[in-house]
Amino acid sequence: MLQTVTDGSDFPSRNIAAAAEPASAQEASWYALWTHSHCEQMVRDQLVSQGYCAFLPTIDLWAKRRGVRRLAPAPMFPGYLFLRHAMDKGSYLDVIKVRGLVRVLGERWDRLTVIADDEIDAIEKVTLARRRVLPYPYLTQGQRTRITSGPLAGVEGVFVEARPHQGLLVLSVRLLQRSVAVVVDATEVAPA
Repeated sequence: MLQTVTDGSDFPSRNIAAAAEPASAQEASWYALWTHSHCEQMVRDQLVSQGYCAFLPTIDLWAKRRGVRRLAPAPMFPGYLFLRHAMDKGSYLDVIKVRGLVRVLGERWDRLTVIADDEIDAIEKVTLARRRVLPYPYLTQGQRTRITSGPLAGVEGVFVEARPHQGLLVLSVRLLQRSVAVVVDATEVAPA
């Protein structure tokens, strides 16, 4: 099954939609939003129309519809998307009113679980590089590596498979306990 990364938007150079920057960029953090099944794009569109910075990474999967096989965009992390905002009670209430949203991950509105910027940056770099991406089981062990050159330079992940000219680098979002694997040139990888 061939899979490529797309950004889910009409703009090939950016995949994070922001209608307006948060009021205080220093306090803005990334949060994971859990959605109803197949509602990720609808939730993203509503948030963007309200002025929030939403990120829905997608991959192209082969799908068969009406007897024809074609590449169709699908969320990289089914059921989830990401929001960058300085979350106060007012914004939290606005966000949870969005149709199709189950909840923002965390204990309560003032104790939401923040996702590390480096995890989102790595996913964004992979999305923009348009490399082949595969769903992969969440990993907690393995050697941490960093890509040294090319469009993914600086991205860190767990290197799990090496062949003479290519390998798999697994990128994980700890909060979601989900991972994806990207095929990389094995000569561009060094221990982190």
